[in-house]
Amino acid sequence: MSEAGPLSLGQLSVWHDIRDLPAARWHEPNNAAAWPLPPGTTAARARTALRAVVARHPSLRTRYEVHDPAAPRQLAPDADFDDALPTLDAAPTDHREAAGPDELAARLAGEPFDLGRHHGWRARLLTLRGDPSHLLFVKHHIAADAWAQELLHREFRQALADPDGLGPTPPGPADLAAAQHDPAGLRRQAAALDHWAQLLHGAPSVALPRTPGAEGDTVQATLRSAAARPAAHAVAERARVSVASVVLAAYVHTVADLCDADTLLVQLMSANRFGGRWKDLVTSMNQWVPALVERARTADLVALADAVHWSSLAAFRHGMHDVTAVAALRERTPHAAEPACAFNYVALPDSSPLDPLPIPASAEEPVLTWEEPFTTIGPRCYARALESDRDLTVRLTVKDLGRDRCAALLTGMHTTLLAAAAA
Repeated sequence: MSEAGPLSLGQLSVWHDIRDLPAARWHEPNNAAAWPLPPGTTAARARTALRAVVARHPSLRTRYEVHDPAAPRQLAPDADFDDALPTLDAAPTDHREAAGPDELAARLAGEPFDLGRHHGWRARLLTLRGDPSHLLFVKHHIAADAWAQELLHREFRQALADPDGLGPTPPGPADLAAAQHDPAGLRRQAAALDHWAQLLHGAPSVALPRTPGAEGDTVQATLRSAAARPAAHAVAERARVSVASVVLAAYVHTVADLCDADTLLVQLMSANRFGGRWKDLVTSMNQWVPALVERARTADLVALADAVHWSSLAAFRHGMHDVTAVAALRERTPHAAEPACAFNYVALPDSSPLDPLPIPASAEEPVLTWEEPFTTIGPRCYARALESDRDLTVRLTVKDLGRDRCAALLTGMHTTLLAAAAA
């Protein structure tokens, strides 16, 4: 067996989220993508490009020692891996209608990974009557987060043209783990734990309500709005903060009204990719960090966005932390405040394959759609905002709140943004 070492802090966060899942939910940390292939791409060319990408990134050749859930370890990356690229044909038959690339990728994501035996990814070559059209790529979140998945997609496209031009092997998660556990890294961990302790002790206890009849239910809706994007940019320019801070302020303001509270403890998703050696590392680096927002019900969204901005900066400064130590801290302080909601903001590159589809010109603003959650891992009230070059999309997943309150939170955010821009 390969020599084992500690997990990086991002990997450890993923492990804490999944270690107690029942077998029926082991697929929930998976994510699927359907990458279009340039016309004329052959199966051999796609396989060569995929192999070049996987051979380059240690995370895609890593297995884990998880027999002791309290002490997971990552094995040294394997030199060899299965580079077979099975084919799926999307053409309709007499017995079934043709399934689209996204649907087929989602089906692949429904198959769990055994982290002790499998590398955390799988791929299929999608063909249409024998002609390659897409690469279906599924990865476990411990192997790659959303940023890393986009990096893999860019490198795959590059390798289709030049499989030998990707450059030297970059660092892997074991390298990051070593840096996080050296003396300087341990000092940063201690500072992050102090930040958690201060906020948990200082924040008021605010409970997100539960809707009678919705206990145990998870619902998910997505709001897309072309009008919200320029509105958020207008407020951001007045407040001299990022668009992410403005959208977060509108979200916190709406949740604060629901909670009937002026101060909220909020969980923010820190990408922990702020430059340097680790910016383009393929692994999972996302971690939840706490931020305290005061005067959350103020009608002045510009002032609230400014407050959110500074609170977020303090939180992101301590983005890399030991979740095991934070869990122990919570056990020692059982009456400490719980975050009322959680937020993640993703700015998509122009023409990104993750871009939402364009909103029809005839559609009313905003467009609200409902979907079945693929996963119920995570906080009770989790908003993920995506900004494309066309619109602003917010996906909200809530537990124990029901559809009416979920919809009210999304439309409340939208109204708040547009009203602040018009003020």
